[in-house]
Amino acid sequence: MNLKTLISEESLQKRIKELGNQITEEYKNKELIIICILTGAVYFATELTKYIDNTNLKIEFMKVSSYGNSTESTGEVKIKKDLDSSIAGKNVIIVEDIIDTGLTMHTLKRILLDRKPESLKICTMLDKKERRKVEINADYVGFDIPNKFVLGYGLDYEEYYRNLPYIAYCED
Repeated sequence: MNLKTLISEESLQKRIKELGNQITEEYKNKELIIICILTGAVYFATELTKYIDNTNLKIEFMKVSSYGNSTESTGEVKIKKDLDSSIAGKNVIIVEDIIDTGLTMHTLKRILLDRKPESLKICTMLDKKERRKVEINADYVGFDIPNKFVLGYGLDYEEYYRNLPYIAYCED
């Protein structure tokens, strides 16, 4: 695979720190639950929470899938791991690696809103708006990216390449 850097490690770290500072300001002295969407968002969520200065912070995990072993979303969302505790009455931020077609996040947001959180926001590392099939907007966006299949910093191809410390794309 011929990989080209799209977003450098330094740019990622700088932007993640900025997002963490923004979330800190908005949730000062409030309880906050971060829901990390496994497996792709682990790197991003871990780094982001280091910069959220809030001792009332909890991290929960969900695993959802709409890709399988493909580079295209199937549109069918499956919950593979659900939350361990209730989010009713809580301030919640879903942390995702990438929003592409929007199908997964649209369904996930609907599921979580049914659980009656106090507030629900979305934070995505990467936003690929030109691929949207449904209307969904993130409240916090790391980077808007072009329509390329990206790898690294948690993003994978058949579970490989997650450990790259930057965002790359495959050049044919």
